[in-house]
Amino acid sequence: MFAGFEKQTRRVNGVDIAYRMGGSGPALLLLHGHPQTHVIWHKVANALAQHFTVIAADLRGYGDSSKPDDDAEHLNYAKRTMATDMAELMSTLGFECFKVLAHDRGARVAHRLSIDHAERVERMVLLDIAPTLAMYRGTTEAFARSYWHWFFLIRPQPLPERLIQADPAQYLRSVMGARSAGMAPFSSEALTEYERCLALPGTATGICGDYRASATIDLEHDQADIDAGIKLTCPIKVMWGAQGAIEACFDALAEWRKVATDVEGTALPCGHYIAEEIPETLLEEALPFLLGQQ
Repeated sequence: MFAGFEKQTRRVNGVDIAYRMGGSGPALLLLHGHPQTHVIWHKVANALAQHFTVIAADLRGYGDSSKPDDDAEHLNYAKRTMATDMAELMSTLGFECFKVLAHDRGARVAHRLSIDHAERVERMVLLDIAPTLAMYRGTTEAFARSYWHWFFLIRPQPLPERLIQADPAQYLRSVMGARSAGMAPFSSEALTEYERCLALPGTATGICGDYRASATIDLEHDQADIDAGIKLTCPIKVMWGAQGAIEACFDALAEWRKVATDVEGTALPCGHYIAEEIPETLLEEALPFLLGQQ
């Protein structure tokens, strides 16, 4: 995986962020979701690297990046903090402006990144999410059953952490395998990496901190943007799985148009893990947009 990419770590915003970098040209930041790592991009990274300098990073709390403790206000895992990690990472690599392709939790970080650092994000593709505030406020029984981990992971310490730590591989398969495609999309190499990283000390803390922040401080930040009339202004393309909970429970495009000024989007013939289920289709849809050809 990631032939021609170099794996490195940079100290930014008080934490170490692990990433792989390859290719040449304008910068493209790739951000992953839960309970995975930057390895989700392994089926598309080399194709993207033909057009961009690709930086595939591990979010704090995940992969080989630092995993600080969760604090009482969940500031260590606020999307504002995680977005600052990525803004500083790109600065240290010499990229003041860049594009973003992000999935799941990484797309929530990208949302905050393009608000707090709007002058730096040129355009972005967001995969299989609706805005966090809209999803919590629009929770239904169907959504709660599908995204049960949203409500499990925000329970107070140490219950969810201890249950994850008791059998990390089982937790991973319970989350990933319960989606529409089961475990079929994941290569053995990628799955080995996900299991390795989920078992690392501190990962359970990081995951829970991420979700607790999304149910508390992140909602406050998102509501403050709405109250102030602040919207995302860069061009955005949102895509989601036609077989997943976003399609079933939300009008994703309508929700994004409430918080952004320049949005297009479509459902794709897959479930949640777009980059691993249908990598060729993702490239066909995302590349022209990221290159500014749409």
